Amino acid sequence: MADVILKDLKKVYPYQDEGKKKKKSTESKEKANLQITEEGVVAVQQFNLEIKDREFVVLVGPSGCGKSTTLRMIAGLEDITSGELYIDGKLMNDVAPKDRDIAMVFQSYALYPHMTVYDNMAFSLRMRKIPCTDDPTKTRKLTPDEIDNRVRQAAEILGITEYLDRKPKALSGGQRQRVAIGRAIVRSPKVFLMDEPLSNLDAKLRNQMRAELIKLRERVSGTFVYVTHDQTEAMTLGDRIVIMKDGFVQQIGTPQEVYSHPANLFVAGFIGVPQMNFFDALLAIEDDGYSVKTSHAKIKVSDRIAALLKARDVKEGAVTLGVRPEHFILCSPGSEGAVDGKVEVSEMMGSAVHVHVNTGTSDVVMVIPTLDLSADYVGKFKNSSGLTFTFNPDSMHLFDRDTGNNLI
Repeated sequence: MADVILKDLKKVYPYQDEGKKKKKSTESKEKANLQITEEGVVAVQQFNLEIKDREFVVLVGPSGCGKSTTLRMIAGLEDITSGELYIDGKLMNDVAPKDRDIAMVFQSYALYPHMTVYDNMAFSLRMRKIPCTDDPTKTRKLTPDEIDNRVRQAAEILGITEYLDRKPKALSGGQRQRVAIGRAIVRSPKVFLMDEPLSNLDAKLRNQMRAELIKLRERVSGTFVYVTHDQTEAMTLGDRIVIMKDGFVQQIGTPQEVYSHPANLFVAGFIGVPQMNFFDALLAIEDDGYSVKTSHAKIKVSDRIAALLKARDVKEGAVTLGVRPEHFILCSPGSEGAVDGKVEVSEMMGSAVHVHVNTGTSDVVMVIPTLDLSADYVGKFKNSSGLTFTFNPDSMHLFDRDTGNNLI
C-alpha cells in the first residue's frame, strides 16, 4: 500500500516559560537522559528509517525513549521540529492527520460506550468521503451497503461477527481490542499505527492477541508501525525492530540480527529474557589467535570470532564479555574454561531451569534445559549448592569497555 520514509526526524518539546528555560538542573538531566537544549527537551533526534510497503516494523525501548513520540509524528498528532516524513512518496510534514490515510490503534480502546460494536466500527466510514469513480476531483460518501460490507468483512477477519450488536461494556478486554483494530481495518488505510495496543491485557490474552495480529497481517494489506516496550512482542511480530534509547536509534534489524549481533551493550542487555550476562575481561592476542581472560577463567576465542576481530584490527585490552543465559553449559570441575559458583536461586520453568549463580565476583543467570537432565540432577539446583559451568566460545559477545559498541 505505501512506503514510509523518515529522514533525520527530530522532536523538541519547548519550554513553557522562561523560568523553566533557565532552570537546567542536574535533577532534570538525571530523571530522563534526554538532551536538554536552549530550545527545550529533545525527545527524538536523528531518526532515519525507510519502511517498505506491507512491512511490519516495531519500535521498542524503555519508557521515555521516544518511540510513541515518533509514532505520533507519523500520525500527525505531534509537530515535526525538523526532518522530513514521506508516506507513499508524498511529503507529510504539514498534512493534517485526517488526510494522511493512516489509522491508529491506541493503548486504551477508545470505544464509544453508547454505541454497539457495529456502530463503533462504522462511525468513521459514515463521516468519510472518497473520490468519485467517474470524476476523481469530486468526492462522495460511502453508501450504507458499502459501509455494511466493510464492517462485516473486518468483523469476520477478527472473529467478532457475533458481537456486532453488543456494546463495549459487554465485551472482554481482548474482544474490545479486536473492535479497536477492526475500526482501523474498515478504513483500508495505507499505514496502520499501533501504540502499545496489548499492554492493557493480561498475559494469556496478550499471547492470544499476538497470534491474532500475526494472522491479521497476512489478510490485511497495509504497512504496520507498532510501538511496544515488550521485547517479546517486538521479536514475534516485527519484520524489523527499531531499538531506541533516550531519543536515539540504537539498532535497526531483523529479530534474529538484533539477538545474534547486538550493536552495543544496551541492545545486548535489552533483547533477551533473561538478559545477557556481562563480565569485565581482558582481550589478549596470542600466536594462534585471541583469548579472553576473566577473574575466573581464560577462554580461547573461536576461530570464527578471531577472524572477525582480526578483520576489524581489534587491539588487546579491557573489554566487556557478554554471554546469554541459554549459552552456558554444565561441566566437570577442572574442565577448560570452567567456572565454579554457588546456586543462590533456582526457578523451575518446566522446559528449563533458570539458575542464579554467584561466582564470588559476579552474579550469573543461566538457562538449563531440563529435557536431557535426569530428575535427580534437576534436584541438585538448590540454594548454596555448588555448580561448575562454562560456555561455548563461539557464542560469546565482546564489547568495547569505553564505547559499549560490539567488537565482533
